[in-house]
Amino acid sequence: MSSPILIVDDEPFMLRLIDASLKKGGFTAATCRSGESAIEWATQHPPQLIIIDLMMPGLDGLATLQVMRQTTALADVPIIMLTAKGHLLAQVEATRIGVEVFLTKPFSPSQLLDEVKRLLAAHTVS
Repeated sequence: MSSPILIVDDEPFMLRLIDASLKKGGFTAATCRSGESAIEWATQHPPQLIIIDLMMPGLDGLATLQVMRQTTALADVPIIMLTAKGHLLAQVEATRIGVEVFLTKPFSPSQLLDEVKRLLAAHTVS
């Protein structure tokens, strides 16, 4: 069994929506509501992919990913970043950290699932 996909978002509705979308696609997911809890969880259970919100209280998505990227087991995990705002500077910084897909809320659950499948296939091949 492959490791779960980690979903990090402070909004319970988004966690449920993304989790349900992933389950429809045959994936398992773990959820965290803060950057701090995501770092702790991912360090102990490296996920196959991370879906993370940009704007969260405490550590935001960018700060969380910067910490995660310093952990060897998490350095190459593919990342999808979600945000309610499509800030260009945030996208540039996210890309520098290694975010491969940047989706602006609201997004289509099928679009998210397509991106998850594409990223996992690309990382399995390499």
